[in-house]
Amino acid sequence: MGKKDKTPVTPALRALRASGVEFEERLYSYVEHGGAQHAAQCLGIDLYSAIKTLVFEDENKRPLLVLMHGDHDVAVGLLARATETKRADTCAPEKATKHTGYLVGGTSPFGTRSTMPIYAEESIRTLSHIYVNGGKRGFLVRLTPDALDEMLHPQYVAVRASTQLPIR
Repeated sequence: MGKKDKTPVTPALRALRASGVEFEERLYSYVEHGGAQHAAQCLGIDLYSAIKTLVFEDENKRPLLVLMHGDHDVAVGLLARATETKRADTCAPEKATKHTGYLVGGTSPFGTRSTMPIYAEESIRTLSHIYVNGGKRGFLVRLTPDALDEMLHPQYVAVRASTQLPIR
């Protein structure tokens, strides 16, 4: 195994190991702007189970995390309603990094720099396993929705946009 194949030790991985939940590490070759689509193709997994970690801000610039299926977008109107705020917008990459401690493309909901509310699309609970970023570009962890619940206690919401993202 070469240096490139070595599992990175990230705050997310430390948090996962400390929690005692079961998970598997999955490395893949990161491509700029490849997103969940590229990760799913590299790992041979369903894009629906590749869960994106997205950073949003409310109208007062307070950050929040949203976990969403790789093949769907977040409906910001539904998110604002679900979070009882007037507005929710995606964070600029630099601000997202400041809030989480992770580079965009490597954002994990585990081991974030700041504590912030975490919302997860409710249909994530129906999957047997999910793949979430492990805190570095090109690194996902496979775990169950129950393990996600145990660690993060997300609030489940229906914020999935009604249309699927086009496959690139």
